[in-house]
Amino acid sequence: MKQLLLLGGTGFVGRSVCETLARTDAALRVVVPSRQPERAKRLLPLPGVRLVRADVHDERELGVLLDGCDAVVNLVAILHGSEAAFEQAHVELPRKLANACHARHATRLVHVSALGADPSAPSRYLRSKARGEQVLRDAALELSVLRPSVIFGADDRFLNLFARLQALFPVLPLAGAKARFQPVWVGDVAAAIVRCLPLGRRGDRDRSTIGMTIECAGPQVFTLDELVRLAGRWSGHRRPVIALPDVLARLQALAMELMPGEPLMSRDNLDSMRVDNVASGTLPDLAALGIAAHSIESVAPGYLRER
Repeated sequence: MKQLLLLGGTGFVGRSVCETLARTDAALRVVVPSRQPERAKRLLPLPGVRLVRADVHDERELGVLLDGCDAVVNLVAILHGSEAAFEQAHVELPRKLANACHARHATRLVHVSALGADPSAPSRYLRSKARGEQVLRDAALELSVLRPSVIFGADDRFLNLFARLQALFPVLPLAGAKARFQPVWVGDVAAAIVRCLPLGRRGDRDRSTIGMTIECAGPQVFTLDELVRLAGRWSGHRRPVIALPDVLARLQALAMELMPGEPLMSRDNLDSMRVDNVASGTLPDLAALGIAAHSIESVAPGYLRER
């Protein structure tokens, strides 16, 4: 493979994928589109990475981006928004991408979805993720789907957020305290994506992942309450954590939705947390790709203690 199109490459996971690709195959050209490429300057020093100004939701621009590309990785996702916003990001974009892939004869696609994606899931986020997966399966592409649990890493908006909140407030009221997660390190997710691509000397060896849905999860399961307390301890800002009852949790989430900027929590997030965000045990996992998942204790204390 000579050229890869990486959608969502300027985000948290995308940056890790770019770094992993640069170490894995220095000859590979990685095209990373963004409506504001100037905000992704940290990618510029990476060999082979080319930032281009483009709107991936524009079908014409998407087709141009695919010219000369042998494969695509789709990382585009949103955590908050209206039904229409989820539909645009998680369903309509995959549909446009599938059409463009067929038109440009670039049918190898690695699509990053979410653990718990299901048409009958309780949240708009998870339902739209499931519909996006189905759109791509129906398109008869050479498709690999990855479903990560919540992702942690040095630039995450998860553990870092809870560490920052505990640095600011003497007590932390917590919605969804009993929700269960199986956190996965961003480096392991990036490695899984790269393992699904035919790179360097491996050639087409990794066609074995075509048609697979792979669950990306760490080795341990935690409640949200446990993760918040770990973030406080590792950052040196341990605070009392008070679990909110459902009614107060939804009021808190509603209040956050009404605040300016991207909300820290939404009612749809709470709906997602009604489903355990843990591996099913019935689908292939990171071990199937030869990846030994890192524990949260082996990574998170190193970056949280710097806060």
